[in-house]
Amino acid sequence: MLSWASRFRLRQYVRASLWIVPLLGLVLGVVLAECAIAAHRSAWVPPGWHYSATTASGVLSAIVGAMIGLLGFVVTIGVLVVQQATGTLSPRYMRLWYRDRLQKAVLATFTGTFAFAFSLLRKIEPDDVPDLGVTLAGIGVAVSLVLLLVYLNRFTHNLRPVAIADLVRRMGLNVLDQALTAARAATPTETGIAVPDDGGPVNPVRAERGGAIQAFHVSGLRAVALRHDCVLVVTHRIGDFVPPGTVLVEVRGDTPGLDPRLLLGMIATGAERTIDQDPAFALRVLVDIAVRALSPAVNDPTTAVQLLDHIDAFLHTIARVELPDRHVLADDRGRPLLVVPGRTWEDYLELAVTEIREYGAGSLQICRRLRAVLNGLSTTVSAERVPAVRKELSLLDAAVQHKFHDPAHRALARTADRQGIGGGRRPETAESAD
Repeated sequence: MLSWASRFRLRQYVRASLWIVPLLGLVLGVVLAECAIAAHRSAWVPPGWHYSATTASGVLSAIVGAMIGLLGFVVTIGVLVVQQATGTLSPRYMRLWYRDRLQKAVLATFTGTFAFAFSLLRKIEPDDVPDLGVTLAGIGVAVSLVLLLVYLNRFTHNLRPVAIADLVRRMGLNVLDQALTAARAATPTETGIAVPDDGGPVNPVRAERGGAIQAFHVSGLRAVALRHDCVLVVTHRIGDFVPPGTVLVEVRGDTPGLDPRLLLGMIATGAERTIDQDPAFALRVLVDIAVRALSPAVNDPTTAVQLLDHIDAFLHTIARVELPDRHVLADDRGRPLLVVPGRTWEDYLELAVTEIREYGAGSLQICRRLRAVLNGLSTTVSAERVPAVRKELSLLDAAVQHKFHDPAHRALARTADRQGIGGGRRPETAESAD
């Protein structure tokens, strides 16, 4: 029986695969062709749907050739998308693009229509033509063309960095909301549960193979801890890359019957991070695209400012969420069962602004927009989170001081502006934030 981690990796493969859904469309096309032939033989086809053998053969042959050509066209577009995404956006975005359902639906429709028309073409006889099937094949072509137009329209508009930023931001916040909801549902007691450390036995569970931690089976780990009357302490966050032999879980308590492989089967690792349980990965993608826009080869600070707009929205959303450095899941009586490390506000804030500040410190747009982000956060976050924001403002001041030697340019760079340049002078300077 497959472990939870193996099933998770299988789901990841299926979701990222570009051939499984088209293959299902191919099989479905053959099945529907047989159904159309059976329906034709039942003699309920309308009189206006009758074709000669020559006409039907010509129509179906044209459809088969057209579907093959359209498949090649879509594959070509996919290759161009890959080149653009890896060259001007971020290679990390490709893992999200592979999951696009519309693209898979288009490929499945093309392969299904091809298989449907080809299956009918083999059944044409001089005195027996599957009239219903030929008509349905024409309808399939019309549906395929409509989907192709929708596909082209979507990727023409949605491959802009700002559209991708909006998509990635929403995905990250959705994952964060799901994770916090699951944690609250699995923790019937209040937060702040103390994890006992009485010097009892601690049995480490080590990774058998290296990889990036992609997901935890939280409810499964909690159930194991409850069944064996122990405390499981996960030692690494989701997104960490762990080499073989790294301690993944500490089992606190006397558990002679607990198989370490059971615990390893509830922690999924892979070659790279995935967004499924890792909202910080969404923020990582946003920062990567902004940094790529700030590279000397691209030199597009306006795109980076647009990315900062969505990073700003991301930070303001999570600023309203409790972000403990660890999540302690307990039983109904309040006894701790599972400890999973979390990301704090400082972790998210540092990830969001550090690299953009370092790579964009010489750009007036970036300095002004980044200061507007931090000034806005300093007035909206809770009091215990303000010091982290002020720390980032101090680092931004130091970067501006280092990059801009002329006092006039330095004053411009220290003026907060939500448009980078052009939003007007507002009382959002570093001095007012202090």
